[in-house]
Amino acid sequence: MKTKPCLLILALLPSMAGVAVAQPADSRASRMPEGARVLRDIAYVANGHERQRLDLYLPKEGTNLPLIINIHGGAFKMGSKEQGVPMEYLAEGYAVASINYRLSQHAKFPAQIEDCKAAVRWLRAHAREYGLDPNRFASWGASAGGYLAAMLGTTGDTREFDVGANLEQSSGVQAVVDYFGPTDFLQMDAHRLPNGMIHDAVDSPESELIGGAIQENKAKVTRANPITYITSKTPPFLICHGDQDPLVPHHQSELLAAALKEAGVPVTFYTVKGAGHGGFKDPKVSELTREFLAKHLKPTKATR
Repeated sequence: MKTKPCLLILALLPSMAGVAVAQPADSRASRMPEGARVLRDIAYVANGHERQRLDLYLPKEGTNLPLIINIHGGAFKMGSKEQGVPMEYLAEGYAVASINYRLSQHAKFPAQIEDCKAAVRWLRAHAREYGLDPNRFASWGASAGGYLAAMLGTTGDTREFDVGANLEQSSGVQAVVDYFGPTDFLQMDAHRLPNGMIHDAVDSPESELIGGAIQENKAKVTRANPITYITSKTPPFLICHGDQDPLVPHHQSELLAAALKEAGVPVTFYTVKGAGHGGFKDPKVSELTREFLAKHLKPTKATR
């Protein structure tokens, strides 16, 4: 029996609320380090939609800070910037920006990546004000957030989705952490688990994102796929994905990793054995993430 997308999402909401919008499992209960501060609900689009806001977390001290840009998940139609914020990284010399973006009920693709890019440009335009290093930005997300983090990475050398203010600033990032994000919508059902989510349905998250059934709108889908934009200039990627994921097939990350390698892009791809849609208990995920960010953003004592 086929499982309708909306029913499967509802069935998995308890786990999605905790992990599909999350970062590593050990950050779920993390708290802000002593002395750190957060600036909430900063509008990155002047007079824009209520969702076009971000929270900026800053460590107790430091200048020239590398920045982690946290992008929440939630099937493109739920979730918020308060979820999955990796605040433990504030104690390690990083700043963290957590962003909201318009959901699929507010606007169709490409509104979501346009918002993420607008947020990145805003952060670069205000980097000196907040002590950020504009040359050390990483995007990080899970599920739909992983998709948007990947889109930021693969579209860094195109201006196709740059609209609005601060256009003199780059919307690219220097590294990407992608936890189980979709990468090629048209191949999802061919590799789904038995009774996994059906993505070709008109009410699937991906179909609702683009405004029609994905198999009937292949040109739109190609434009929405992160894999479409990979070049040799794409920044390094860390990809983590459970091999028993019922929502986003593990094959999606296999495709992305293979395409990145073919383009000569540094990529670390880690399969979490037996894991579903997040909720990773494997400590290797957190270990790899910490090592990856340290390698590519290179926080130093001078920034702390």
